[in-house]
Amino acid sequence: MNFRIGHGYDIHPLVPGRPLVLAGVRFATDYGLDGHSDADCVTHAICDALLGAAGLPDIGHFFPNTDPAYRNIDSQILLGRVCAELSKRRFAISNLDATVIAERPKIFPHLAEMKAMLAKTTHVPVSNIGLKATTNEGIGSLGAGQAIAAHAVVLIAQT
Repeated sequence: MNFRIGHGYDIHPLVPGRPLVLAGVRFATDYGLDGHSDADCVTHAICDALLGAAGLPDIGHFFPNTDPAYRNIDSQILLGRVCAELSKRRFAISNLDATVIAERPKIFPHLAEMKAMLAKTTHVPVSNIGLKATTNEGIGSLGAGQAIAAHAVVLIAQT
């Protein structure tokens, strides 16, 4: 089999008055991530990891932030479209792993729901999805609670 690994990274600043969505789950906060879509940095990192593993251009190529069609779009829709692109090329997702870097809010209580949402969108078993959260230990803009970032790694196989 032709196995391929991909890595993705995304970061968005926190701003007041926007919904906070991570891995398709909406958090009960009075702040959210600033961006053209729903700014779900976890899902965006996974999209880029999948696209990179398949040798395709990044998420901005497929869903440009200059296109009004993607204004405030649910990033799970984008992830579904990325999965469809991979499927067209006969790639299947073996597993995915992501790390959220955030000082606030607490991510751990939502991890199971986040994994379930990603499993639903990607059609990957929950047992093949790793999702962790960490802080930046007070260092830099992430550590100051000014942004949230995510890294993702995926393994895909050509069928």
